[in-house]
Amino acid sequence: MKLSVVILNYNVRYFLEQCILSVQKAIENLDAEIIVIDNDSKDGSCQMVKTLFPNVVLIENKENVGFSRANNQAVAVAKGEYICILNPDTAVAEDTFKQAIKYSESVENIGALGVYLMDGTGNFLPESKRNLPTPKVSLLKLTGFTQKYYANQLPETSSGETAVLVGAFMLLKRSIYNEVGGFDEDYFMYGEDIDLSYKITQAGYKNHYLGSTTILHYKGESTKKDEAYFERFYGAMQIFYKKHFRRNFLLEGSVSAGVALAKKARKFSSETKNKKSQKVERNYFFTENIELLEKLSEATEAVFQIASKNVHSQITLKNSLLVFDAEYISYKEIFQLMKQLKGNNNLFRIRPPGCNFIIGSDQSDEKGGVVVF
Repeated sequence: MKLSVVILNYNVRYFLEQCILSVQKAIENLDAEIIVIDNDSKDGSCQMVKTLFPNVVLIENKENVGFSRANNQAVAVAKGEYICILNPDTAVAEDTFKQAIKYSESVENIGALGVYLMDGTGNFLPESKRNLPTPKVSLLKLTGFTQKYYANQLPETSSGETAVLVGAFMLLKRSIYNEVGGFDEDYFMYGEDIDLSYKITQAGYKNHYLGSTTILHYKGESTKKDEAYFERFYGAMQIFYKKHFRRNFLLEGSVSAGVALAKKARKFSSETKNKKSQKVERNYFFTENIELLEKLSEATEAVFQIASKNVHSQITLKNSLLVFDAEYISYKEIFQLMKQLKGNNNLFRIRPPGCNFIIGSDQSDEKGGVVVF
């Protein structure tokens, strides 16, 4: 088998459904499998997978064992030459895996591969490619200086070496994953992708970034921004330094102080952040299905205009809610349109193929929304 796609789920039933649908389309001509491992979700995720996707390998944990342990469980039963660690709050383009495998097979001594990640507003996510977060670099990031944290030396749409990839999408050979011991289970959530990226480079491989294919990552869907979140996020940094860097008590003290300050600052900003309500002047539904249009209009109590794929070249779309029917327009085309139309105060939603809901997120660090109709 060529590829095993591993999706770890926790209470994001509708996002998971879209993710699986997009992955199924993307592996149509590949010898591949999908493995979903669930960390004790209470939202009907597992029943949905059993009912709608009987061919998906489903592992049901009876407790939330964290990101590292769960992914390691899934990889242990994977059969693919390559594995792809994929978040449930993502959707992939139809050619993502083909491009990623083709690129991986063309590069000598490649470790893991990451791709262009875009959030629900159509904006590039800079964590798609990062430099090694040494204590000094991370301390600078904690105080707001991110220039050296992200791999800005590598353009967003280009390809090349990068030190650290994000766990929302990591493709690598299963043999390399096992060689370096997979994800370190000392991390419960956050930091595991940095640690794995570093272990891969320490083993003599080169991690790469591929900017020619895009995936949608709503980001934040599986994560409640509570006190435990801040403890885990910043605590992961300290675990990483203790494991991989020579002890320097002065620097360690500075990092610990920086972490404590950043936790307070980020918690405060998270609690006090005022969201601007975006005024929607028009609603467009990119579809050919009139019946679907009527159902959506009734469910949302809004008037939708039907739109064609090339309507944006005929009129200016701004201050609008744009809903894409993924049965009418491919995910690859949807992602391209989101990039093109992101600057005009537009909001984006997707109706996954065959589904009775639309899904989207207007903030890259907050929960998204689902409308069932």
